[in-house]
Amino acid sequence: MTEFLEFISNNLELIYILILAIFIGIEVIKHIPAVLHTPLMSGANALSGVVIVGAILVMLHADPTNYIALSLGFIAVVLGIINVVGGFAVTNRMLQMFQKKKK
Repeated sequence: MTEFLEFISNNLELIYILILAIFIGIEVIKHIPAVLHTPLMSGANALSGVVIVGAILVMLHADPTNYIALSLGFIAVVLGIINVVGGFAVTNRMLQMFQKKKK
């Protein structure tokens, strides 16, 4: 527990930036028209791919006894993979709507 509190106190500025980025992201997404959500999800797949690669790199360079970094990295990889797979599924479904029906 003391390791967690030490991590927070050492990285307080980064936590503030993360919180600010979350609020800005929510505001940006709220003001995007509904017609653009699905095409933008395709672009978000690429960003999730970057998150997956970054999380894997962080886990590779983390100390094997630093369970917080390893756990957060694992969670980031899992959530990133879920986002990529879901995004591709939605994009594929959207593209199928524009294909001509076979008779």
